Amino acid sequence: MTDQLETFRAETRAWLDANCPASMRTPMAGEDDAVWGGRNYKFASEDAKLWLDRMAARGWTAPTWPKEYGGGGLSADENRVLQSELKRIEARPPLFSFGIWMLGPVLLEYASEEQKKEHLPKIVRGEIRWCQGYSEPGAGSDLAGLQTRCEDKGDHWLINGQKVWTSYANYADWCFCLVRTDTSVKHEGISFVLIDMTTPGVETRPIKLISGSSPFCETFFTDVKIPKDNMVGRLNGGWEIAKRLLQYERTNISGFGSGARVDVVDIAKAHVGLEGGELADRDLRARIAAHKMTERAYALSVQRAQEEAKAGGNVSHMASMFKVAGATLNQDRCELMVEAAGNRALGWSGEGFAPDEIAITRGWLRSKGNSIEGGTTEINLNVVAKRVLGLRDTQ
Repeated sequence: MTDQLETFRAETRAWLDANCPASMRTPMAGEDDAVWGGRNYKFASEDAKLWLDRMAARGWTAPTWPKEYGGGGLSADENRVLQSELKRIEARPPLFSFGIWMLGPVLLEYASEEQKKEHLPKIVRGEIRWCQGYSEPGAGSDLAGLQTRCEDKGDHWLINGQKVWTSYANYADWCFCLVRTDTSVKHEGISFVLIDMTTPGVETRPIKLISGSSPFCETFFTDVKIPKDNMVGRLNGGWEIAKRLLQYERTNISGFGSGARVDVVDIAKAHVGLEGGELADRDLRARIAAHKMTERAYALSVQRAQEEAKAGGNVSHMASMFKVAGATLNQDRCELMVEAAGNRALGWSGEGFAPDEIAITRGWLRSKGNSIEGGTTEINLNVVAKRVLGLRDTQ
């Protein structure tokens, strides 16, 4: 490591030690501890707000974004140092954000200068919470079949249609959305627009899941008017942006690299116990070890693909591989935690179970959705078969 990076590491370590509150160095007990930000967001604690404000002030909620848009302006090497130092102190992520994970990268690539200056700094600071308007009834796996209309009305766009499985739309301030601007063609008739969710005609309805939570929503647009400036990229050029954004979504969907969270090893130690310094259940210990090794290999592979993408490489096919592998890993992790916790992972509510035990149960049920969101496992396996393995359709 160069002297310059060593200096950066020392400075970063000192800053984090001085500025990360002690409560933000503990595992998150559940979804309520995740900070999503937004216009009306209510922080679970003052420390959570302080941690976000401090990290955002340095641009470290989006470390590699350019400084002129609120980012940290760090190089890839500097960002690796930052992430390793955050991991060292087991810091919680200061901000969970679809704006950072998905929208921001495509705005940097496709948006106008005015759009970048308007939206990116607010994403970095956690001032605006975004949701994704992609899937529709009848246009999920075949996303290009979407029918939400966007008509040119001279001084504005008029939008009518419905989206489904819109994650956290009921809490979002803005939506990045795929709309149809030309009905005579399929892929070439799609555009990418930004919609303020407070605009008259926007309605959201949560979809309750087996886990008891409602992260997904139906979203309806009825005569919704948006400014002409809210279209990103060229008219009818949205499919290119959509595919690019899906790459980011699919590599983030499993939640790997999101920071501090409950570790399956800690769960196993607490519920199974140790014998001679090792997990008492040898079979479970072996499977957890194999899982942790696979998880590490996955994280390194994602990091390599991200660096290739930043260097201009085409990694679109790899996104489908990562989505399938990441979803499977997250489901395996949740199942191992349920097995380790035993009957303590069978709770749903009430005083008989601790909050972290209930979180294991609900997290396991929630993980089943990983096989659907961001493109079903079946669709992504088809992509891998055709684009990676070069297999042909059977006749």
